[in-house]
Amino acid sequence: MTGSMEALRSPASNPDNSAAMTAPQRTRRLQAVIFDWAGTTLDFGSLAPVAAFVEVFASFGVTISTAQARGPMGISKLDHVRAIAADPEVEAAWLRTHGRACTEDDVQAIYRSTVPIQQAILPRFCDLIPGTLETMVEVRARGYRIGSTTGYPRSVGEIAARRAIEQGYEPDVMVCADDVIAGRPEPWMLLRAMEGLRVYPPHTIVKVGDTRADIEEGLNAGAWTVGVTRTGNYVGLGRDDLAALPTAVTLKMVAAAGETLRGAGAHYLIGSIGELPPVLDEIEIRLALGERP
Repeated sequence: MTGSMEALRSPASNPDNSAAMTAPQRTRRLQAVIFDWAGTTLDFGSLAPVAAFVEVFASFGVTISTAQARGPMGISKLDHVRAIAADPEVEAAWLRTHGRACTEDDVQAIYRSTVPIQQAILPRFCDLIPGTLETMVEVRARGYRIGSTTGYPRSVGEIAARRAIEQGYEPDVMVCADDVIAGRPEPWMLLRAMEGLRVYPPHTIVKVGDTRADIEEGLNAGAWTVGVTRTGNYVGLGRDDLAALPTAVTLKMVAAAGETLRGAGAHYLIGSIGELPPVLDEIEIRLALGERP
């Protein structure tokens, strides 16, 4: 993997197929799938980031709702703090508490406080989402490379990666928000992952994620995009809490999540990662016919 996670790359399971491909092979079949982390491969409901943001703003005397914490999900955590602080209700609460507007210095201070809170909270939310391991086996059996991008800074992303490896999931490359000049929705993390995997062109890549920022990252890089609804940020419930809801309520929440991801431009929607393989089949057919994202 990139940066200090290089040791997590497994050369034995990571052959350089790209260099051996002819140009037609390279452009008419999928080469890699790039996955998000929270809400996509682990942390059902994307709960850890929400808990961290609620806690850190409370430490600064400002109460935020889970909806406010979730709104900007998927972007870098520094940008996420900026977005929360810019929410009109949060702005007003900050002014009441501190007697002045929230400044960029305040945003930087909040972010610095967020990192250790994330590091402390994250290990409780690192269980793999059901279907992750089976899907990775299928993806590798097809000869695709596996990459990952995350809005977490590397010091936090490494915690998720280590826990994932303990459970049997090891992507070939992980790119974190602070590895690049700018995080999502800009395309640099995905492009860095492509570089690390040595795969191109972008239309032979699939990006899978549960937020608008994930989808926009994929589109901005020129990749196919798959939005995850049921296990992700816009439903925002853990596995047990979601299972306790009436079916009609669950379906309505999943549909709303799908509308948000479709609105961002997702080419496909799946409820959870275990539903991905048939989508890859369809993309392969479209590529063989010369279609592009």
